[in-house]
Amino acid sequence: MIKGGPKKDLQGKQIQSILISQPKPETEKSPYFDLAKKFNVKLDFFPFIKVEGLPAKEFRKQKIDIPGYTAVIFTSRNSVDHFFRICEEMKIKVSQDCKYFCITEAVALYLQKFILYRKRKVFFGADGSTKGVLEVMNKHKDNEKFLFPSSDSQKKDIEEWLKANKCEYATATLYKTVSTDVKEVLGATSYDMIVFFSPSGVKSLFENVPGFVQNGTHIGAFGPTTSAAVEEAGLRLDVKAPQPQAPSMVAALEQYLTSLGKK
Repeated sequence: MIKGGPKKDLQGKQIQSILISQPKPETEKSPYFDLAKKFNVKLDFFPFIKVEGLPAKEFRKQKIDIPGYTAVIFTSRNSVDHFFRICEEMKIKVSQDCKYFCITEAVALYLQKFILYRKRKVFFGADGSTKGVLEVMNKHKDNEKFLFPSSDSQKKDIEEWLKANKCEYATATLYKTVSTDVKEVLGATSYDMIVFFSPSGVKSLFENVPGFVQNGTHIGAFGPTTSAAVEEAGLRLDVKAPQPQAPSMVAALEQYLTSLGKK
């Protein structure tokens, strides 16, 4: 495995700088910093979006009785945070019998911040995909009343499945994603690669730089919906995660940089 030195792409352009469209890791032990040292690349972190919680006053207008639901569907840590935030603000006590269906094991484990974690009431998809969690939900769909906490820009695939399977459910909009101002960041440095983690991040890029032209900029995307958003925007997708041999974005970047170094 090649170490050190900027890696070249097929056209000979060097990848020396990568912009990660997320907040900088709080710990220096993050694998991102190991990646930067290993390949001698400059890594910058800057979130392209921010999440704003809907106030309880606004949520009440949706007329959703949270205690009336027997199961909650979580697709992200944000949805977990804002569900329990709203419950706290409205002084709602969630039943200990409530079931939780999570898109990944990581989201399921995150629930430990808020509940006594018991496997018989916390479920998650095997592969981290929407299809995976829907397969788990399918076994329970006849006995549960589902609540789906989401953002204002949530993909509709889970709602469509619930509707198609005649499930009793409600979608609760608890937070919204807002584009951050990244014009200064993008203007200060010409990055060789930009890595996205949500469709909203891709949207933010074009809101900040309407005339963005990819040219030789490499693009990475984490998650199927993010990958789809990159391609729908007419961009070339160079690094896609998760993959069987690259479950994380760091692993996918490592494979990509290594492959470029071998050219």
